[in-house]
Amino acid sequence: MTKEVFERLLEEKQYKAIKSIFDTLNPVDTAALLPEFDEKEMVILFRLIPKESAALVFTYLDAEKEQVLVDAITDSELRAIMNDMFIDDTVDVIEEMPANVVERILLCTSPDKRRAINSVLNYPDDSAGSIMTLEFVSLKKEYTVADALQKIKQTGIHKETIYTCYVIEKHKLLGIVSAKELLTCGDDEKIEDIMETNIISVHTHTDKEEVANLFNKYDLISLPVTDNENCIVGIVTFDDAIDVIQEEAEEDFSKMAGMTPADKPYLKTSAFQLWKMRIPWLLVLMISATLTGIIISSFETALSKIVALTAFIPMIMGTGGNSGSQASVAVIRGISLGEIEFKDIFKVIWKECRVSVLCGVSLGIAGFGKVMLVDYLIMHTVGTSVTSALWIALVVGITLAFTVICAKFIGCTLPMLAGKIGLDPAVMASPLITTVMDSVSLLIYFAAAAVILHL
Repeated sequence: MTKEVFERLLEEKQYKAIKSIFDTLNPVDTAALLPEFDEKEMVILFRLIPKESAALVFTYLDAEKEQVLVDAITDSELRAIMNDMFIDDTVDVIEEMPANVVERILLCTSPDKRRAINSVLNYPDDSAGSIMTLEFVSLKKEYTVADALQKIKQTGIHKETIYTCYVIEKHKLLGIVSAKELLTCGDDEKIEDIMETNIISVHTHTDKEEVANLFNKYDLISLPVTDNENCIVGIVTFDDAIDVIQEEAEEDFSKMAGMTPADKPYLKTSAFQLWKMRIPWLLVLMISATLTGIIISSFETALSKIVALTAFIPMIMGTGGNSGSQASVAVIRGISLGEIEFKDIFKVIWKECRVSVLCGVSLGIAGFGKVMLVDYLIMHTVGTSVTSALWIALVVGITLAFTVICAKFIGCTLPMLAGKIGLDPAVMASPLITTVMDSVSLLIYFAAAAVILHL
């Protein structure tokens, strides 16, 4: 449904027609449509959304639009939305709002829900407790299947998910039962006879990235969260795990690009904020790059004797940086997916060593051929004779080979060492690896030139 259709219906005050359209739209699509209108029109349209889906639409809006609606609607309307929202969604809204708006939201929330919200907010931001919801279906082991289905019918509408039910006794988590199991078993069967006792669960303070990895590993729909006494305090649902995966991916992407991760969309981040995010790494990398200048300065005499050597410095430095980045990105991806652990470091090094030898030899031969064919025969920029050109080509070829080997080794080990000492492996990505390899490649280059060309 296009914006123009809604604008025409608003102009004609065809509110019933708008309501009927909203009845057919997915809440996600409705939430994507609303920001296209000005604030006044958006508020009118929001009020025309069916009550049963209004809360869900609200949760899909960005924080700015949510605040506009909160400021515009009445307390009774806000109370209805808050009552229909799940705990985890309410917490997400509150965390994005200014203090005065949060105060009004909490005033329009029931006392029980406020207590639940406060309990979730008390957990660290990066923990399982911070993304869990307290609304789940709990069953008793002595229930029959018929009893369980009856309870789901009575309370399921207020739960985040009914696909997985949790068997509890005195707050202790005993087992889980799927909706599929309940629907395919006889009505008289006992829950304790059909429940799964081999439970995958996490602690309230488990890192949320680890929680998301468990969803990916075991193809879970929901995951119970327990405290120190194995009492279930909430569950993490699949949609929240997806949000964590996306958040971590965006964070790693920023770090790999040499930037501080942003907590706002690009277009809503000011130029000053972008400057603050980028300048620290740029300063660090600029200062570290001075080592490259020092190395070049120390070999000025050698370069003055054979000026042609200077022309190959960008190619060699670029190849080293690119090779190191390839290895680091592959290892960082493996670490993020849980495929690689620190104990695998020697396996990784052995694999990358073999890859580096193959790549190094290939690039060394290609570099030798490039110098002879392009620089000597076509462009006449290298050597005064075939012999001198061959020696320079040999220097370039050997340098490329050893540079690639060193780059692959550094690229695969630095992220793993970073993870071992508690740093984010993504920090050891392209910018830093490239800077390190610039210095290493130059040292190899000038060392090879000194030995082969007797400089």
